[in-house]
Amino acid sequence: MWLRTGCDITFDVCIATPFILMLRPRSGVQQWVARESYTLKPSVLAVEFTDNYGNLCQRLVAQPGEFSIHTSADILTADRLNVSQVGPFEDVQNLPDAVLTYLLPSRYCEADRFIDLGQQIVAGLPPGYDQVAAIESWIRENIRFNPDASQFQLSAVEVNQQGEGVCRDLAHVGIALCRGLCIPARMVVGYLHGLVPMDFHAWFEAYVGGRWYTFDATQPHARGGRVTVAYGHDAADVAIYNQFGPALYPREMSVHVELLETAPD
Repeated sequence: MWLRTGCDITFDVCIATPFILMLRPRSGVQQWVARESYTLKPSVLAVEFTDNYGNLCQRLVAQPGEFSIHTSADILTADRLNVSQVGPFEDVQNLPDAVLTYLLPSRYCEADRFIDLGQQIVAGLPPGYDQVAAIESWIRENIRFNPDASQFQLSAVEVNQQGEGVCRDLAHVGIALCRGLCIPARMVVGYLHGLVPMDFHAWFEAYVGGRWYTFDATQPHARGGRVTVAYGHDAADVAIYNQFGPALYPREMSVHVELLETAPD
């Protein structure tokens, strides 16, 4: 399916403020970026780099006054998620080097605190994809997805205690449970067609059967129509923007995802 994604963000800047933005999706195995626009108003010098996770990042310094960011992209992506019937567990000693880092506890995913709970959730299931699917179902049944929950960053332990959270929070719990079972898992942030309310969305991927599979406990069914913007260990790695200096929050922010009936010209 073809999607047109984008966002509009406006800040009122008081002093010259360094930013690192992470707003550009990149083409890969699961998506193809056919057209893209990225506008900064007023125009400032921006330098792009690729971080340790392969994400496209832009560095700039916004000057005092109104500063806005406008992005748009036409992207070909899958209309349904891949679901595995076999997806076996990968022994740690056989994992690719680049995947090993996603086994480790991280700031918001305390995997070492979820080993016992994870073993209870997957008891009796064959190691691999079925275990991750069980984790996804357990989160859906035990932690309420509440888009209006606190926007403060919470760790997986805190979310599990609280019993509800935003999409990012549920992803943290899934990642921590997977890593506690020696299944690599990573955070994903991007766009989801049909999301209500519309915003940037977060989910997680688990590495089983020699590839990454998508899991999203916030949705009742395996939904496609996803556009990935960033990967990371947890939310600390995938912020759509980081600014440095006095706290600065968007005055306005909107996200849009439109289904295109035909391929763009």
